[in-house]
Amino acid sequence: MKKTNYSYIGIAFIILVFGIIFIPKIVDRISNKDIIRNESRSDFADDKKSMTSDLSFIEINGEPKKVPAFSFINQHGKTITNKDYEGKVYVIEFFFTTCPTICPRMNANLIQIQNTFKDFKDFGVASFTINPDYDTPDVLKAYADTYGVTNPNWHLMTGDKDTIYKLSNEGFNLYTAEEEDVAGGFEHSGNFALIDKNGYIRSRQDDFGNPIIYYRGIVSEAEQVDDDGVKEEISALKKDIKKLLNE
Repeated sequence: MKKTNYSYIGIAFIILVFGIIFIPKIVDRISNKDIIRNESRSDFADDKKSMTSDLSFIEINGEPKKVPAFSFINQHGKTITNKDYEGKVYVIEFFFTTCPTICPRMNANLIQIQNTFKDFKDFGVASFTINPDYDTPDVLKAYADTYGVTNPNWHLMTGDKDTIYKLSNEGFNLYTAEEEDVAGGFEHSGNFALIDKNGYIRSRQDDFGNPIIYYRGIVSEAEQVDDDGVKEEISALKKDIKKLLNE
C-alpha cells in the first residue's frame, strides 16, 4: 500500500517539475506568436499543395498561360469580362449560331456538361461567337433558349470581330477564320479550353506526360468514337472539371 503511495508521489513530482520548466516556455511562445507564425504557415503550405490537382498548367515561354483580358456583350445585353469568371472553373468555346456542322454537336455536349454540374455555382461556360455581325444579343438569347442554357454563368458573347478573332487565334490558339468556301462561311476549332478558378488554362497529360492542352468538343460520350476513329474527350473533361472544382 505504501509502495503505491510512493508511486503517486513520484508521478506528481514529475508533473510538477514539467510544469515549472516547460509551461512558461510554451506560454512565452504563444505570446510571441511563434507557434502561429511558424507551425500554422507550414501546415497551410502543405494543405495548399495537397489541394492542387494533377492537371497541368499550359506554359508559354516558361510561364503559366492565363486567360487574356476580354470584355464583350452577352445574350442578355450585359457586359461580361474575364473578371466575371474569377473564382469559377469554366469551359471556353468559339462558335456561331448559324454553323451547320460542328457547333450543334459542341453545344449539345456543353449542355450535357452544364447539367452534370448544375449544382455548382462556381462552374460556367464562355461561348464567343465568330460571326458577331449576325449574332446579336437577341440572336444569342434565342440560341441559348433553344439549346437549354440554364447556367447563369454561361455567357454567349458578341462584340468586335477583330477583337474576338485575336482572342481566339492569339489568346487561346484556338483557330478561327472567315472562309467563304466552307459550309457556313467560317472555320474554327472544335476544341474546348478548360480554365481554373484563378484564370489559368489547365489540362490533363497524354501518355507521354505532355499536356493535351485542349479537349475535343465534337464527339459525344455516347458515340465514343467518330467516323474517323477519333475518341471522345467529354468524359475526361468532366473528370477534370471536377478536379478543378475541388482545388
